[in-house]
Amino acid sequence: MFEALTGTGLAASAGLNAYIPLLTMGLLARFTGAIDLPSSWSWLANGWTLTILAILLAIEVVADKVPMVDHVNDVVQTVVRPTAGGLAFGAGSASQTVTVTDPGSFFTSHQWVPVVTGMLIALGVHGVKAAARPVVNVTTAGFGAPVASTAEDLGSVAMSVLAILMPFLVLIGLAVMVWATVWVVRRRKRRREAKLTGVETRRLFG
Repeated sequence: MFEALTGTGLAASAGLNAYIPLLTMGLLARFTGAIDLPSSWSWLANGWTLTILAILLAIEVVADKVPMVDHVNDVVQTVVRPTAGGLAFGAGSASQTVTVTDPGSFFTSHQWVPVVTGMLIALGVHGVKAAARPVVNVTTAGFGAPVASTAEDLGSVAMSVLAILMPFLVLIGLAVMVWATVWVVRRRKRRREAKLTGVETRRLFG
Protein backbone atom coordinates (compact mmCIF):
# COMPACT_ATOMS: atom_id res chain seq x y z
CA MET A 1 0.00 0.00 0.00
CA PHE A 2 2.64 2.53 1.06
CA GLU A 3 4.88 1.53 -1.87
CA ALA A 4 2.07 2.39 -4.28
CA LEU A 5 1.40 5.72 -2.57
CA THR A 6 5.11 6.56 -2.58
CA GLY A 7 5.39 5.82 -6.29
CA THR A 8 2.16 7.65 -7.09
CA GLY A 9 3.21 10.75 -5.17
CA LEU A 10 6.61 10.88 -6.86
CA ALA A 11 5.10 10.34 -10.32
CA ALA A 12 2.50 13.06 -9.75
CA SER A 13 5.30 15.35 -8.59
CA ALA A 14 7.16 14.66 -11.84
CA GLY A 15 4.05 15.74 -13.74
CA LEU A 16 4.52 19.20 -12.22
CA ASN A 17 8.30 19.30 -12.46
CA ALA A 18 10.29 16.47 -14.00
CA TYR A 19 13.46 16.91 -12.01
CA ILE A 20 12.31 17.66 -8.45
CA PRO A 21 11.26 14.11 -7.41
CA LEU A 22 14.38 12.52 -8.95
CA LEU A 23 16.63 15.12 -7.32
CA THR A 24 14.81 14.72 -4.00
CA MET A 25 15.27 10.95 -4.01
CA GLY A 26 18.91 11.26 -5.01
CA LEU A 27 19.76 13.83 -2.33
CA LEU A 28 17.92 12.00 0.44
CA ALA A 29 19.56 8.71 -0.54
CA ARG A 30 23.03 10.26 -0.69
CA PHE A 31 22.95 12.42 2.43
CA THR A 32 20.30 10.89 4.73
CA GLY A 33 18.82 7.56 5.69
CA ALA A 34 15.29 8.54 4.68
CA ILE A 35 15.40 6.37 1.55
CA ASP A 36 17.56 3.44 0.54
CA LEU A 37 17.55 2.99 -3.23
CA PRO A 38 17.88 -0.55 -4.62
CA SER A 39 21.09 -1.28 -6.52
CA SER A 40 19.37 -0.89 -9.90
CA TRP A 41 18.40 2.69 -9.01
CA SER A 42 21.53 3.71 -7.08
CA TRP A 43 22.66 5.89 -10.01
CA LEU A 44 20.14 8.50 -8.86
CA ALA A 45 22.41 9.26 -5.87
CA ASN A 46 25.53 9.59 -8.02
CA GLY A 47 27.20 13.00 -7.80
CA TRP A 48 27.16 13.55 -11.57
CA THR A 49 23.51 12.59 -11.78
CA LEU A 50 22.61 15.05 -9.03
CA THR A 51 24.62 17.82 -10.71
CA ILE A 52 22.91 17.26 -14.08
CA LEU A 53 19.47 17.14 -12.45
CA ALA A 54 20.19 20.37 -10.55
CA ILE A 55 21.22 22.15 -13.77
CA LEU A 56 18.15 20.91 -15.66
CA LEU A 57 15.95 21.94 -12.75
CA ALA A 58 17.41 25.46 -12.75
CA ILE A 59 16.71 25.79 -16.49
CA GLU A 60 13.12 24.61 -16.15
CA VAL A 61 12.43 26.79 -13.11
CA VAL A 62 13.37 29.89 -15.13
CA ALA A 63 11.75 28.85 -18.42
CA ASP A 64 8.45 27.90 -16.78
CA LYS A 65 7.98 31.38 -15.31
CA VAL A 66 8.15 33.35 -18.56
CA PRO A 67 4.86 33.71 -20.52
CA MET A 68 5.02 32.10 -23.98
CA VAL A 69 8.32 30.43 -23.09
CA ASP A 70 6.39 28.35 -20.56
CA HIS A 71 4.19 27.05 -23.37
CA VAL A 72 7.23 25.92 -25.39
CA ASN A 73 8.64 24.36 -22.24
CA ASP A 74 5.40 22.44 -21.67
CA VAL A 75 5.57 21.06 -25.21
CA VAL A 76 9.13 19.81 -24.65
CA GLN A 77 8.22 18.45 -21.22
CA THR A 78 5.41 16.34 -22.71
CA VAL A 79 8.07 13.70 -23.24
CA VAL A 80 10.38 14.52 -20.32
CA ARG A 81 7.84 14.59 -17.46
CA PRO A 82 6.19 11.21 -18.18
CA THR A 83 9.66 9.66 -18.52
CA ALA A 84 10.69 11.16 -15.20
CA GLY A 85 7.40 10.00 -13.69
CA GLY A 86 8.10 6.44 -14.78
CA LEU A 87 11.59 6.55 -13.28
CA ALA A 88 10.31 8.14 -10.07
CA PHE A 89 7.53 5.58 -9.58
CA GLY A 90 9.87 2.68 -10.39
CA ALA A 91 12.62 3.84 -8.03
CA GLY A 92 10.36 5.05 -5.25
CA SER A 93 8.10 2.01 -5.07
CA ALA A 94 11.07 -0.39 -4.95
CA SER A 95 13.00 1.53 -2.27
CA GLN A 96 13.18 1.14 1.48
CA THR A 97 12.04 4.32 3.22
CA VAL A 98 11.23 5.43 6.76
CA THR A 99 7.73 3.99 6.27
CA VAL A 100 8.51 1.02 3.98
CA THR A 101 11.13 -1.37 5.32
CA ASP A 102 10.33 -4.27 2.99
CA PRO A 103 9.01 -3.25 -0.46
CA GLY A 104 6.52 -5.72 -1.91
CA SER A 105 7.89 -8.27 -4.35
CA PHE A 106 5.52 -7.01 -7.04
CA PHE A 107 7.27 -3.63 -7.16
CA THR A 108 10.77 -5.11 -7.03
CA SER A 109 10.29 -7.95 -9.54
CA HIS A 110 7.93 -6.34 -12.08
CA GLN A 111 9.68 -2.99 -12.56
CA TRP A 112 8.19 -2.28 -15.97
CA VAL A 113 4.68 -2.12 -14.46
CA PRO A 114 5.53 0.66 -11.95
CA VAL A 115 7.46 2.52 -14.65
CA VAL A 116 4.53 2.48 -17.09
CA THR A 117 2.12 3.40 -14.28
CA GLY A 118 4.31 6.32 -13.30
CA MET A 119 4.50 7.53 -16.89
CA LEU A 120 0.71 7.56 -17.18
CA ILE A 121 0.26 9.40 -13.85
CA ALA A 122 2.87 12.02 -14.74
CA LEU A 123 1.39 12.47 -18.22
CA GLY A 124 -2.06 13.08 -16.73
CA VAL A 125 -0.77 15.68 -14.26
CA HIS A 126 1.34 17.32 -16.97
CA GLY A 127 -1.73 17.53 -19.22
CA VAL A 128 -3.68 19.41 -16.56
CA LYS A 129 -0.75 21.72 -15.89
CA ALA A 130 -0.25 22.45 -19.60
CA ALA A 131 -3.98 23.11 -20.08
CA ALA A 132 -4.18 25.38 -17.03
CA ARG A 133 -1.27 27.63 -17.93
CA PRO A 134 -2.88 29.35 -20.97
CA VAL A 135 -5.96 30.03 -18.84
CA VAL A 136 -3.79 31.62 -16.14
CA ASN A 137 -1.81 33.65 -18.69
CA VAL A 138 -4.93 35.00 -20.42
CA THR A 139 -6.86 35.84 -17.25
CA THR A 140 -3.86 37.59 -15.64
CA ALA A 141 -2.27 39.12 -18.78
CA GLY A 142 0.78 36.92 -18.19
CA PHE A 143 1.47 38.15 -14.66
CA GLY A 144 0.13 34.94 -13.13
CA ALA A 145 2.69 32.68 -14.85
CA PRO A 146 5.50 33.14 -12.27
CA VAL A 147 3.04 32.74 -9.39
CA ALA A 148 1.48 29.60 -10.84
CA SER A 149 4.89 28.14 -11.69
CA THR A 150 6.23 28.82 -8.20
CA ALA A 151 3.15 27.19 -6.66
CA GLU A 152 3.65 24.14 -8.91
CA ASP A 153 7.33 23.88 -7.96
CA LEU A 154 6.51 24.09 -4.25
CA GLY A 155 3.73 21.55 -4.74
CA SER A 156 6.17 19.22 -6.48
CA VAL A 157 8.67 19.53 -3.62
CA ALA A 158 5.97 18.94 -1.01
CA MET A 159 4.54 15.94 -2.86
CA SER A 160 8.01 14.40 -3.29
CA VAL A 161 8.91 14.76 0.39
CA LEU A 162 5.51 13.52 1.58
CA ALA A 163 5.67 10.53 -0.78
CA ILE A 164 8.91 9.41 0.87
CA LEU A 165 8.36 10.41 4.50
CA MET A 166 4.58 10.30 4.95
CA PRO A 167 3.02 8.57 1.90
CA PHE A 168 -0.45 8.43 3.45
CA LEU A 169 -0.65 12.21 3.04
CA VAL A 170 -0.19 11.79 -0.72
CA LEU A 171 -3.95 11.21 -0.86
CA ILE A 172 -4.50 14.84 0.17
CA GLY A 173 -2.20 16.05 -2.58
CA LEU A 174 -4.02 13.93 -5.12
CA ALA A 175 -7.35 15.36 -3.95
CA VAL A 176 -5.99 18.88 -4.55
CA MET A 177 -4.89 17.85 -8.06
CA VAL A 178 -8.36 16.47 -8.81
CA TRP A 179 -9.88 19.78 -7.68
CA ALA A 180 -7.41 21.65 -9.93
CA THR A 181 -8.40 19.43 -12.85
CA VAL A 182 -12.08 20.24 -12.35
CA TRP A 183 -11.24 23.96 -12.12
CA VAL A 184 -9.26 23.87 -15.38
CA VAL A 185 -12.00 22.01 -17.25
CA ARG A 186 -14.65 24.48 -16.08
CA ARG A 187 -12.54 27.53 -16.93
CA ARG A 188 -11.76 26.24 -20.41
CA LYS A 189 -15.44 25.47 -20.98
CA ARG A 190 -16.40 29.01 -19.95
CA ARG A 191 -13.78 30.48 -22.29
CA ARG A 192 -15.15 28.48 -25.20
CA GLU A 193 -18.70 29.54 -24.39
CA ALA A 194 -17.62 33.18 -24.13
CA LYS A 195 -15.89 32.97 -27.52
CA LEU A 196 -18.94 31.40 -29.13
CA THR A 197 -21.16 34.09 -27.62
CA GLY A 198 -18.83 36.78 -28.95
CA VAL A 199 -18.88 35.28 -32.44
CA GLU A 200 -22.68 35.11 -32.47
CA THR A 201 -22.92 38.71 -31.24
CA ARG A 202 -20.63 39.93 -34.03
CA ARG A 203 -22.70 38.06 -36.60
CA LEU A 204 -25.90 39.66 -35.38
CA PHE A 205 -24.62 43.22 -35.01
CA GLY A 206 -21.49 43.22 -37.16
